[in-house]
Amino acid sequence: MLQKIQATADYIKGKVGNIPQYAIILGTGLGELANAITDKKELPYNEIPNFPVSTVEGHSGKLIFGKLGDKEVIAMQGRFHFYEGYDMKEVTFPIRVFQALQVKYLFVSNAAGGMNGSFDIGDIMLIDDHINLFPEHPLRGKNFNELGTRFPDMSNAYDKNLRLLAMEIAKENDIKLQHGVYIGTSGPTFETPAEYNYFRIIGGDAVGMSTVPEVIVANHAKMQVLAFSIITDIGIIGKIVEVTHEEVQEAAKIAQPKMAFIIKEVIKRID
Repeated sequence: MLQKIQATADYIKGKVGNIPQYAIILGTGLGELANAITDKKELPYNEIPNFPVSTVEGHSGKLIFGKLGDKEVIAMQGRFHFYEGYDMKEVTFPIRVFQALQVKYLFVSNAAGGMNGSFDIGDIMLIDDHINLFPEHPLRGKNFNELGTRFPDMSNAYDKNLRLLAMEIAKENDIKLQHGVYIGTSGPTFETPAEYNYFRIIGGDAVGMSTVPEVIVANHAKMQVLAFSIITDIGIIGKIVEVTHEEVQEAAKIAQPKMAFIIKEVIKRID
């Protein structure tokens, strides 16, 4: 595993040269944030040694290197999901490669179903915390001290200072920004009404099929994480309607420019 991580990192360094401190994972329907990146160099996943290949519609499958504003970034246009059949080591392999490349900040986005009564479709939710309901843990198995401690602390999984900065930027620019707890499940089915109700009872504000594994591994790797959900459907008793993947993508595209602006401004102000 360590050899694969290093081989992949060495390949990327050989292709790109200087590696940015900032990495962004672009989720379902949010890949258009890549259009804001200038001076691009792209590496398709199928050309990168040891990299999985995304199989989901709306995930194009490439690493993009370039500038977001005046900062150099890496963007994953397309991520890997447990429901695709990958194990958790494969789902989180890109985070391990980022770690080997000495990335310090990870920005994550996803599409999610909202259970909070104050949420509307198209809202952006700043993730304050998560509840992990995946059946497999990404750190299960032998721990490699080179990658992180056996029992990593998760009390600040979503970096408090980055969250405060995002909230400040949203307020300055009159961007409606919700916040709450994200529940990660395996998918690929959307939730039943009873499941939505259960997730709300246990403390969730939004639910999705990604993000949690990457965030756990990023914390294990001592990265600072900031994450957002775009609320693409509503799972509130009495308001639940049938949802399709295409509708999720469309709702995400509408909200994406505001989320892209917040991420761009946070990166601009970090140093």
